[in-house]
Amino acid sequence: MKNLLRLIVVLVTINLNAQQILPEQERARVVDEILEDRFNNLLPELMDNTGIDMWIVISREYNEDPVLRTMLPSTWLNARRRTILLFYRDKAKNTIEKLAVARYNVGDNIISAWDKEKEPDQWKRLMQLIEERNPNTIGLNFSKDHNIADGLNKTDYEEFMANLPKKMRSKVVSAEQLAVRWIETRTAREMVIFDQLVDITHDIIAEAFSEKVITPGVTKTTDVVWWMRQKVTDMGLETWFHPTVDVQRTSNENDAGFYSFADKPDAMIIMPGDLLHCDFGISYLRLNTDCQELAYVLKPEETKAPDFLVNGLKDGNRVQDFLTTNMIKGRTGNEILAKALSEAKAAGLRPSIYTHPLGSYGHSAGTTIGMWDSQGGVMKDDGENYPLNPNTVYAIELNTTITVPEWNKDIRIMLEEAGYYGENGFRYVNGRQTELLLVPRVKGYQGN
Repeated sequence: MKNLLRLIVVLVTINLNAQQILPEQERARVVDEILEDRFNNLLPELMDNTGIDMWIVISREYNEDPVLRTMLPSTWLNARRRTILLFYRDKAKNTIEKLAVARYNVGDNIISAWDKEKEPDQWKRLMQLIEERNPNTIGLNFSKDHNIADGLNKTDYEEFMANLPKKMRSKVVSAEQLAVRWIETRTAREMVIFDQLVDITHDIIAEAFSEKVITPGVTKTTDVVWWMRQKVTDMGLETWFHPTVDVQRTSNENDAGFYSFADKPDAMIIMPGDLLHCDFGISYLRLNTDCQELAYVLKPEETKAPDFLVNGLKDGNRVQDFLTTNMIKGRTGNEILAKALSEAKAAGLRPSIYTHPLGSYGHSAGTTIGMWDSQGGVMKDDGENYPLNPNTVYAIELNTTITVPEWNKDIRIMLEEAGYYGENGFRYVNGRQTELLLVPRVKGYQGN
């Protein structure tokens, strides 16, 4: 019977270029196994590194702290009533307690520590647990610079402080660094899964930018966008943002021009000779991808993209290289940005870099390396005061402007790929685009 059930799981699994999309029950198992590993092996290390021996995370149903959302078991889609989690690290004993001031366990990893019949007041029970352990520091999720680490709302903060014994109030600190490290740090198993996610993302883009989806002169950019959305839904996945598809073309044709990032053009009919660009990402197994790639629509007499576009993509890859070689442990986002821009400009390029952390959220926690409208650095924010840490993932997002005499205009080569920074330096999670996708494909095309 067990073998039959496993066969059924295999049969109902969607297969895309050997990457299997798991059914819901299998996804839940993987999510919970990863959580167990993170709680038992990663969290103690992070608490030691950030000097917080007690971390308290508080949320109410439908108003969840972004950190708490990443800690809920697979069968919990939201917090319940008021959910209070308490993590206590005893480094001397090498133990970590994972407790919930709730009526029931929070999955298999976090054990209920509240018997309402014995102590009806949830806040009083929390204070008992705190006093029994007498921590050196009590970390709460409030932060000026990191939105994801600022999930404790005003009401719960005031209730907590009002109930906390006065002698312990001086121990309360911001858990900003711990919260960011929890969100940004990826485990070895997560990185295996991340590679699969990015591979799936690349496959969807490759299919979207092909004759299977695009008929030049007929298909609109918005048609491709909605095809991508539907494809993701049909696969049982989700997108974390609405995709975009846009066109750059010769100024002799109907053209949207050199548009602003804040004002992208509406639907355009895709024509031969167009340079297509997409921005697309998926969510799966509590990880997120974010990818921008380029395609060229062949004219009837063409079998390859024009050299000026091929060379433009190479320039985009060069900007990527200037950025990623400057991703060095301990540097802040602003330091990385300044060095990468300076070196790229010295090489004759016209770069713009706006790379962000990627992982538990699409725009995740960690160091920010520029924004499209802040090329001088991100002031008073995570780009200024937060360093690059190992075992983290980034959306290597940027562009370079090139002059195209054949089109009588400047265009942007816009790229974005998931990149991993580990103890041994930088690598792309699942490669990067080094060749333009072609619509339609030509015989012998090897892809990117």
